Amino acid sequence: MHLLLEYTLAEDYLERRTALREDHLGLARAAHERGELLLAGALPDPYDRALLVWTASREVVERFVEADPYVVHGLVTGWTIRPWNVVIG
Repeated sequence: MHLLLEYTLAEDYLERRTALREDHLGLARAAHERGELLLAGALPDPYDRALLVWTASREVVERFVEADPYVVHGLVTGWTIRPWNVVIG
């Protein structure tokens, strides 16, 4: 079982992310190194969503969201966590 974290991004996400990017990526890299986060990235054209694929528990994902500078500083305007039943891969 995987969890899919979907972020809704603010309209000015691209303009504002530079100041927070290293802290956000550091948090994501740490989760990846622990084996909790498999894949992550924004969806372009337009940059309005980002997807993060997790193998960790919902609680771990929620703690990530609470600590993520993109969420804390309003670059993420909404988010959902959903189970993802992977059948191939």
